[in-house]
Amino acid sequence: MSFGRRSASAKRALLAGVALVVLAGGAYDAQAQEAPRVAAPSPDGLAEGELYMEADLVIRDDKNKVTTARGNVEVRYQGRTLRANELIYDEAKGVMRAKGDTTIINADGSVQFADELVLDDQMKAGVATGFSSRLPQNIKMAAASAIHRNDRVNELNRAIYTPCDICAPDGASKAPTWSIKADHVVQDRDRQLVYYRNAVIQIMGVPLIYLPVFWHPDPQAERKSGLLPPEVSVSERRGLSYEQPYLFVLSPSSDLTLSPQVNTKVAPFLNGEFRKRFYSGALNARFGYTYDKDIAAAAGQTVNDRTSRSYILSAGAFALNEDWLWGFTAERTSDDLLFDKYDIGGVYENRGLYVADDRRLISQLYAVRQNQTSYLSIAAFTIQGLRPEDNDRTFPIAAPLIESRFEATPQIAGGRLRMRASAVALTRDQSPVNAPPEHLPGLDSRRATGELDWRATYTSAGGLRVSPYAQARIDAYSVDDNIAGIASGSTSDSMARAVGVVGADVSYPFFRRFKDFTAVIEPLVQVALSPDVKQVELGRDANGDPIYLNEDSIAFEFDDTNLFRANKFPGYDLYEDGIRANVGGRASILWDDGRRASLLIGRSLRTETNDIFTEQSGLRSKASDWVVAVNAEPLRGVSLFTRARLDDDLEVARAEMGMNVYNKWGNGYVRYLRDRANPNNDKVENLDVGGQLKLTKNWGLTAYGNRDLVEDAWVIRDLGVFYTDECTRIDVIYRKEDTLRGRLGPSESITVRLTLATLGEPLYGN
Repeated sequence: MSFGRRSASAKRALLAGVALVVLAGGAYDAQAQEAPRVAAPSPDGLAEGELYMEADLVIRDDKNKVTTARGNVEVRYQGRTLRANELIYDEAKGVMRAKGDTTIINADGSVQFADELVLDDQMKAGVATGFSSRLPQNIKMAAASAIHRNDRVNELNRAIYTPCDICAPDGASKAPTWSIKADHVVQDRDRQLVYYRNAVIQIMGVPLIYLPVFWHPDPQAERKSGLLPPEVSVSERRGLSYEQPYLFVLSPSSDLTLSPQVNTKVAPFLNGEFRKRFYSGALNARFGYTYDKDIAAAAGQTVNDRTSRSYILSAGAFALNEDWLWGFTAERTSDDLLFDKYDIGGVYENRGLYVADDRRLISQLYAVRQNQTSYLSIAAFTIQGLRPEDNDRTFPIAAPLIESRFEATPQIAGGRLRMRASAVALTRDQSPVNAPPEHLPGLDSRRATGELDWRATYTSAGGLRVSPYAQARIDAYSVDDNIAGIASGSTSDSMARAVGVVGADVSYPFFRRFKDFTAVIEPLVQVALSPDVKQVELGRDANGDPIYLNEDSIAFEFDDTNLFRANKFPGYDLYEDGIRANVGGRASILWDDGRRASLLIGRSLRTETNDIFTEQSGLRSKASDWVVAVNAEPLRGVSLFTRARLDDDLEVARAEMGMNVYNKWGNGYVRYLRDRANPNNDKVENLDVGGQLKLTKNWGLTAYGNRDLVEDAWVIRDLGVFYTDECTRIDVIYRKEDTLRGRLGPSESITVRLTLATLGEPLYGN
């Protein structure tokens, strides 16, 4: 028998039945308190306030005001379904009872089960026996009894909680990886917490930790203050360390995480992170503090007097309107090796408009305006060096640094025209070429630049592609406190210059189709003509060679990325002149199944030698070093690359190569770098490897290593074992660091990281 009657008594009874979902902690009771409103039909076809019930038999006792439904009872209301063997509603007592294999299915897919449910018709209180629930995030809860005291508080007695699987693949039951058993559990929705009394944390069904009182954020809460997973480590520098993060949710848009690190050999260290989102952007600030002696190079020793030691790593970015953005970074530390000593990760990351080199911190303030045709940035920054040889007083303060670009529309003379302008002022406290106690003044410089860049592209029917281009630029310079090549004192000077280049890029690809791949061979030629450029000369060295101003092209490598650039210098201070041709060829194979491989070989040729380039660059001679680049994806999940520079004798001046591997068993990478042509003439050769390998479905290994092949020693080595499943990850990592080039002394450590689903870990939490 089935019916869709909407009498008051039936409706109240059925609403009460549906309201039992609150016993499992779902936030569905609010719907019963909302004011009536007109709404579209729900997915089950019922409009708001309508219900549907069917059963094998419905009995109405009008005298005693009791309604009984028996046999395959099903009630649908507001997207939820209640099923039971029997449903009894006593209108006089205001009590509804559901018996026998009772199930409630909610709109979000969560399900509650009970042997018997009892609830008042006001949906304010209720009891379930033999209760269990399956909630989002794979959470399972079970209890001998469940009590719904009011709209905001639920209680479970003799309960168990776990987000882990409780069924094996063959359907047999199994002990969850971890679970929490407790005599009494209270879910408080106002505080968004779950409290436990006499809680026992079990691992694989074995009791491990007893806690008289325990609590964690409600898994169904969006965010809630509470403990995050700790990190435990043992190292020679700090001894036994325990770091326990705690998250404070300050508002819906801000939170604060404090992570005190307690160490047995050195004083505690407090890490923290503040995050806040605004309507127009976001702010993130990491910080740390301790008051202790310095950790010496010898493991476990401290030196000097106690003093405050701290760091800050903060950034913010905010949109003023659709085109304008402003932001900042503030990165500073009191100790060059503080991050290494206290094992603080995620330090050298991109947080703002400009990025510093490795082991250097940058503080900056910037504003950017950008639309489809123009770009403007105004910035100022300072840098703190953390390398042993760094002296912060020799680093310039850049204020201001202005860069702008504009592209004219429509096209001009058949090509696109871009206009650029740039300006920068650099100020130093101390010269880097003179050591204390002389403290000679540092070089100060200012530059303003305006530039026009025109390029067009023409392609013939046969595939010949020609791209003529022209660039013209005007620079104005002012230099103070110049001591280069001067016996005593310093000089100041100013100058202006005009530079430019005209030329064309020419390419003519040939391709042939084979059975399952396409082969492409593409000759590449770039011709460039520039008049002799007046470089900014600061003085002469002891050999009589000129010393050029070079603030923005110090980190310069000749490779495949700039082989076909008319001016190979990345900055403005140095400019490539003369008549030259950049020539090369590219060969590619493109398989139909997605595999591919490419090879590029080329070099630069010029009519005259150019002493603007250093001897180490490979570009000073009439014929440059050879540039070789290889990229390949020979197998699915495998990619390789090689970049090399070879001299005329085909000896390797610089080489970088690597491989990435990814498949269902894990992932890994290897990097090799060799360089004998760096500015300091120090040979560099190192190997960087890392990866993760799954040995079984749940167990695996992790490894990382960085080896200095010149010193024939490992800089750092990590070897780890991990266990992971649907609700847990445990990492045990052994690390060994060696003494190299002024860094900290050798050290060994073991770190344990535990990640439990739903207990505050960001990987699983909301």
